[in-house]
Amino acid sequence: MDPRRLLVLLAVEEAGSLTGAAARLGTTQQAVSQQVTRLEAEAGTALLVREGRGSSLTEAGRVLAARAEELAEVLRAAEEDLAALSGLVRGEVSLAAFPTASAVVVPRALAALAARAPGLSVRLTEAEPPEAEAAVREGRVSLALVFRHARDSEPVPGDLLRVPLGSHPVHAVVPAGERPPAHLADLAGRPWIAGCPRCRAHLVRCAAAAGFTPDVRLETDDHVAVQHLVAAGLGVALLPSWALRASTVPGVVHAPSAGLDARVVELLLRPESQRVPAVQALTAELRRAVGELDAVSP
Repeated sequence: MDPRRLLVLLAVEEAGSLTGAAARLGTTQQAVSQQVTRLEAEAGTALLVREGRGSSLTEAGRVLAARAEELAEVLRAAEEDLAALSGLVRGEVSLAAFPTASAVVVPRALAALAARAPGLSVRLTEAEPPEAEAAVREGRVSLALVFRHARDSEPVPGDLLRVPLGSHPVHAVVPAGERPPAHLADLAGRPWIAGCPRCRAHLVRCAAAAGFTPDVRLETDDHVAVQHLVAAGLGVALLPSWALRASTVPGVVHAPSAGLDARVVELLLRPESQRVPAVQALTAELRRAVGELDAVSP
């Protein structure tokens, strides 16, 4: 089975059509179709279902495409190993990051990396921690920048490496004119605005420890929307300091409060990726960027 044809099949899966795959590969639709047809002959089964303007893979096609993704990762690692022999970092590395990190950490890290290793291309995907972890495990990205709260009782992913980068506080956010609470318990009895499931679980757990159950009236994952809702007097909220660094709207005040857990920021990667020079270079710049942010209050 020709490995080059496996990579063509992978391009069809990622693009969703023969035309899209041809554009990615810099060739013609006819050439892509011919390569897939030959691969089907080698495999002895249909790999592709042509559906109008698009194409989808059969079950056998999806199995081969998954193997092709592994092959593509091996080829990328080989290219990076060769680059390392000459003292250069080249190729492509892919990163999944949660939205707040994409706003405040990733730009710093990528700008520094571009100056240090101009031959390295970084592909960024935005994803919440559970989705980012799955993307690393399935080989869809090289690294995942994730967060958890300090007392989260999450199992350590045994098949992945966890690299601590730093932590930052969670702030209580209240309408302007109020004094930010010294302790979370001071906000008992107030209506609440909550965000993502992980952040809401942190609120519920910390509130229980403080002796109350939060009355969640409104829910949104948008940190700017949360602040506008607070500014309108519709409730109080918890937001990570990074979110407030990215954007603080008029009409709110905020500060760390006793009873809240810090957010711990980590990288997740597959064990075999840790020796790849491109991964090492991106890891170093992300660690530096997190350290710079953690050293300064929002």
